[in-house]
Amino acid sequence: MRASLKFKFIMIRNLLFLLAFTAVSFPVFPGEGMWLPSLLEKYNIEEMQRKGFRLSAEDIYSTDRPSMKDAVVRIGGCTGVVVSERGLVLTNHHCAYRAIQSHSSVDNDYLTDGFWAMTEDEELPNRGLTVTFLVRMEDVTERVLSVLDDGMDENQRQAAVNIISGILEDEAVEGTRYNAAVNSFYFGSEYYLFVYDVFEDVRLVGAPPSSVGKFGGDTDNWMWPRHTGDFAFFRIYADDENEPAPFSGENVPYRSPVHMPVSAGGVRENDFTMVFGFPGSTRQYLTSHAVDMLIRMRNPHSIRLRDERLAAMGREMERSDTVRIKYASKFASVSNAWKRWQGENRGLERLDAIERKRAIERRFAEWVEGSPERMSRYSGVLPGLDSLYSLLEHFTLAFDYGQEALYAIEAVRFVNDFLRLTETRTDLRQGTDPARLTSVLSQVSGNFFRDYHQPVDRRIFSMMLTMYRENIDEEFHPAFFGEVTTGFDSDFDRFADHVFSESAFVTPRGVADLLYVLEQDAAGPDLLEDDIFVRIVGDIRAVYNENVISEWNSLNDQLTPLYRLFVEGLREMEPERAFYPDANRTLRVAYGQVRGYYPRDAVYYNKYTTLSGVMEKNLTGDPDYNIPDRLRELYDAGDMGRWTVNGEMRVGFIASNHTTGGNSGSPVINGDGHLIGVNFDRVWEGTMSDIMFDPAKCRNISVDVNYILFITEMFAGAGHILEEMTILR
Repeated sequence: MRASLKFKFIMIRNLLFLLAFTAVSFPVFPGEGMWLPSLLEKYNIEEMQRKGFRLSAEDIYSTDRPSMKDAVVRIGGCTGVVVSERGLVLTNHHCAYRAIQSHSSVDNDYLTDGFWAMTEDEELPNRGLTVTFLVRMEDVTERVLSVLDDGMDENQRQAAVNIISGILEDEAVEGTRYNAAVNSFYFGSEYYLFVYDVFEDVRLVGAPPSSVGKFGGDTDNWMWPRHTGDFAFFRIYADDENEPAPFSGENVPYRSPVHMPVSAGGVRENDFTMVFGFPGSTRQYLTSHAVDMLIRMRNPHSIRLRDERLAAMGREMERSDTVRIKYASKFASVSNAWKRWQGENRGLERLDAIERKRAIERRFAEWVEGSPERMSRYSGVLPGLDSLYSLLEHFTLAFDYGQEALYAIEAVRFVNDFLRLTETRTDLRQGTDPARLTSVLSQVSGNFFRDYHQPVDRRIFSMMLTMYRENIDEEFHPAFFGEVTTGFDSDFDRFADHVFSESAFVTPRGVADLLYVLEQDAAGPDLLEDDIFVRIVGDIRAVYNENVISEWNSLNDQLTPLYRLFVEGLREMEPERAFYPDANRTLRVAYGQVRGYYPRDAVYYNKYTTLSGVMEKNLTGDPDYNIPDRLRELYDAGDMGRWTVNGEMRVGFIASNHTTGGNSGSPVINGDGHLIGVNFDRVWEGTMSDIMFDPAKCRNISVDVNYILFITEMFAGAGHILEEMTILR
């Protein structure tokens, strides 16, 4: 009997240890991870096939034959997918928003009305917008690490990495038209070389009105259920040899060797999904110190600052269509992170993220103590991180307020950029061509004032400086704060009236006069110093750039080698597990399944939405739910063409793919390698997935390809676009 009881005790003890181990390790959940496509055969393809993928790893990524990677592009800061042999690219409406805005005016309001080129001659060029294809990726870790040694400090190490990276990049593109970049993974434990082909002539082909492409506006941003037709079409142009070329009327549509077929058959529960794109940034390996600072301090302050900026923009946008068009993209950009941070904090608090991170750190510390060799290499990691984060906290709030308050003032950013271009003042007097400089400055100012409204910026100026003074230690206050205290009774509103009435930098005419003096008079640069905004920016630079940013960067640089060792140790501690690297704007694969979820107790969200939901939201009267008359006509007539699934016009769907910023516009691909949707968002309950993934609630949101086809053909009358595509049932 005693032996039996002892055996049971041992079994229970071992089970409890196993459960504890599981709770404090870094488990990879179904749907979690952003994986390098070149490593799918090694780490992922078997699991992908179990989930319903019916192709091979080489069908996704190959350098020996055409593969899916040859249809996936980086377009601006987003992802897109080539969907025709003539270089037609499908991405998100919000990724095209800046391009649509740039072509819009009160008379031709493409944001409100949409834009559809009925011929290729009508397609609109977009200066500065590029499309980038990945040619290949290569593990160059051995070559990079061969020039490093443990005796180097971080600056020496990075300098050596930069030198060898430059050599590798030059070797990779010698004799070709390509670009190359070496990227760091796992905080510098591994390095990969990426070779790219970049096309400069990219033209807008079609985009629905914002009442479709941005349906739900800020009300629905980051939310599910979602009914947004978030898509747009561009086309890549090339020269006669099908090679990249600057914009020219002589260029022709790019002849694409690969394009993604489209499946209009609809999605079902548990269908395999793959998101293929260029995710921007994740921070999965942050320690408890960093997560605590984020939840307690960084996110709450940044949210409050953006509250004020959004209010200032919103008031003026409601008063004027001209201002609405000018600030549409800016408002959306500010609002996007503002709402995400709120969801991120809620998600991290719900997951008890700080304590879960601490549990991982306790397990790591115990593992380190189990071996003299591990003690020698890793014993200083966690104490070092703890010490550095304690020092970093003093500078972090000031750093965030610099980004979200001081440099949130548009005129401050403009003057700062202007001064950077004029700071070689002695060179001007020694023969530098002033006309060339003023031409560049004129272009910069023209771009600035095209989308600038002084009353908005004046209000933001007053509020941001007030909040900076109230929340940031006096040691980080710019010198002109003293002038506000003594000369304006500490009233930043009165100071704003003075600054915006005196500075030449807040009107096109004032800047034009400055440029004239710069071009005509060698002493002109000295006149800049008399402008009050120049003095303000100088004071900001003196305290923020020199005292805050320098210290903040220095401390973060010291964190990097400790994180490198931390992740190295974790990978050694759990050798059976594949650790995916944080996103860094390189091409990645995420895979999961179509699934609904429970956002809260007793509430379940279905996996897809329909056009009926658009009409239901429209009836609420919320202006974010306005719809075009044509859309209602089609709905009332039941005229959905061939694009319904089981009698429904599906709009969007959710799946368990791990995505982040940069994945906007990514193709969502089914088990047969066919396009079923375009990724555009995450659900609010899952926005903490950049830091901690929750398989129960993390869902990516995609516009259903059937809705894209319906809007393009039936709503816009642009069926000629569909004729280029390969559409399957």
